[in-house]
Amino acid sequence: MAALTPRTATTCTALAVLATLTLTPVYAADDPSEPPGTVTSAPPPEVDANSPGLKLADGATLASAKVLDIKSVVEDLGGEERREDTNQNVTFALQAEVLFPKNSSKLNPEARSRIQAIADEIKAQKPTTVRVFGFTDNLGSYEHGKTLSKARADIVHDQLAGSLGSNVTFEVRGYSEDYPIADNSSEEGRRKNRRVEVSFPRGATASEDGKGTASGAGGEPS
Repeated sequence: MAALTPRTATTCTALAVLATLTLTPVYAADDPSEPPGTVTSAPPPEVDANSPGLKLADGATLASAKVLDIKSVVEDLGGEERREDTNQNVTFALQAEVLFPKNSSKLNPEARSRIQAIADEIKAQKPTTVRVFGFTDNLGSYEHGKTLSKARADIVHDQLAGSLGSNVTFEVRGYSEDYPIADNSSEEGRRKNRRVEVSFPRGATASEDGKGTASGAGGEPS
C-alpha cells in the first residue's frame, strides 16, 4: 500500500472532523431563550440607606396624603339636565328649553320644580356661595345673547334665593355664547349650549361620603 502524502493525510483528517460534526446530535435547550434586552450582566446599583439625599431634613415632615380630583358626570336621557361632581364642586346644567320658552326669560310651568330640586341639593350641601351662570348658542348677536343669558340667570337666582334665604351669597352672570360645552354647528350642540348652570362647593359631609356634583370651579364657567 502506498504511503499517504501530506496533502492526502490533511484531506482525510478534514473528512473525519466533518463526519464527526455531522453525526453529533444537537438538542434544543429545555427553556426558551431570553428576548433581547431582558437580561443584563450589569449588577444592580447599590443604594446607601444612610445617604443624606434619602433622608428628610431636620424638622421636615412628609406632606399630607392628597386625594386626586375625580369628576363624575351624569346626564339624563334627553340631555335636558346634566350634573357634574368633583371633589370640590357640584354643578347642575339645565337646558334653556327646559326652563324657558324660545328667546324668553319667563319660566316654563315645570321649571320651578327642577329649580327647587337644585335648591334642595344646595341645602343639603350647605355652601355659602352659589354661582348662577347663563349661556346661549352662537345664533344672533353677541350682545343679545349676553342680555338674554343674564336675564335667565337672574330668574333662576330669584327662584333659588326665595328658597335658600339670606345665608347664601350668589354670583350671577350672563356669558352669551362664550364657554360652549358642545359644537354650535349642529342644533343638538346649540341646544346643549343654551343652558343655565348652577354650581357650588361641595359640603364636608358629601365629600366624606363620596357624594356630590361638580364643574365650573373658581368663578369661570365650564
